[in-house]
Amino acid sequence: MTKITIIGAGSVVFTRNLCSDILLTPTLQDCTITLMDIDAERLAQAQQLVEAIVAQRRLSARVEATLDQREAVAQADYVITTFQQGGLDAYVLDIEIPQKYGVEQCVGDTLGPGGVFRSLRTIPVLLSLCEDMNEVAKPDALLLNYVNPMAANCWAVDRATGRPHVGLCHSVQGTSEMLAQWIDVPYDEISFRCLGINHQAFFTEFRRGHEDLYPLIWDAIERDAVYAQEPVRIEIMKHFGYFVTESSGHASEYMPYFRKSAQMVNEDLVPRFKDDVNAWYDYGRSGGYLRHCQERLEHTHAEFQAMISGADPLPNQRTHEYGSYIIEAMETDQPVKINGNVPNRGLIDNLPEGCCVEVTCLVDRNGVQPIAMGSMPPQLAALNRTNINVQSLIVEAALTGNTEAVHHAVMLDPLTSAVCTLSQIRTMVDEMLVAQAHWLPQFG
Repeated sequence: MTKITIIGAGSVVFTRNLCSDILLTPTLQDCTITLMDIDAERLAQAQQLVEAIVAQRRLSARVEATLDQREAVAQADYVITTFQQGGLDAYVLDIEIPQKYGVEQCVGDTLGPGGVFRSLRTIPVLLSLCEDMNEVAKPDALLLNYVNPMAANCWAVDRATGRPHVGLCHSVQGTSEMLAQWIDVPYDEISFRCLGINHQAFFTEFRRGHEDLYPLIWDAIERDAVYAQEPVRIEIMKHFGYFVTESSGHASEYMPYFRKSAQMVNEDLVPRFKDDVNAWYDYGRSGGYLRHCQERLEHTHAEFQAMISGADPLPNQRTHEYGSYIIEAMETDQPVKINGNVPNRGLIDNLPEGCCVEVTCLVDRNGVQPIAMGSMPPQLAALNRTNINVQSLIVEAALTGNTEAVHHAVMLDPLTSAVCTLSQIRTMVDEMLVAQAHWLPQFG
């Protein structure tokens, strides 16, 4: 019987969707799902929710829950990570301290000071998890990481442990679906080539058979309604030639052009997001996603009750998240193609060897097999390298405990360096190191 462990299962909505996907997969309907979280109350809710899915679908799957990480991964075949180390308490510090220095982050979970410190908090937990997996999980157990910052976290796992892993995101699926809608082409007729790093990969090809669909995309982005949905991504395409995978709010944080002042964010950028169906939490403003998370806390009990009671009905189809498809392919040897985050070992020629890249992967019984993609257009590789520079120093800091590497990571961040002096950055980083010391044991 296949054992699937979820670390950080207290996020009940994501856990519900992920487990729903797993339990809609015929070959996994008799699996064991083990849920682990450090919050006993939220863990109990997650267990009740997944047990309700099993009961409503009349399946034979077994559901377990534990507060003990080592117990959770014992004899696991697959371990899925969905936790947020430090929770909202740490996240508030990620946003509010940099904002005092003029760094306006709307999400702050991938790059910028927020992304740097989120990764510094997360990497020790991932490495502890890998140690437990090495000792008590199945020898070839696969780690499926959903935790941001994806690239830095996965890079650290590879460098420190060499553990089989893949980082998973939904930005490639979501963006390709959006582009298909813009050009009114059925999604199942589309093929594409997408490569780069997580949250900053680019569609270098978008086709229907032999037909190049990029001319239709160029036409679509001239429509006011389309531009209003994704102003930053469209500006990036106009100036760099290709469409990027992550949303305008996120993308604006990874470059030095869009968030140079609070006035720019609040008076220029944000109004152009207002009609964006994807910007449901005031995406452009500083701390937009933090506010969304805080507001969601107020509704978690009602959401839980709706899911348990059936008022929020269970999905009858799998989502586009890759997790269940990877496990299915490995269990059945029925191949599937995904876009995964993996170590760059000859996969993208003009990005640094060993960094974490997002590329096409084939999955079957042999595991996740990345496909060599050659070179990116040089301007896109150059953009990626500005982010990879920061990621490399995050990994160095997390693995060595070198606080100077933390300062250097933030100094090289494109957004931070666009708005702060070197001395301001040093003061800001020192303040964040003190404020978050509780979650940063490697610097003790």
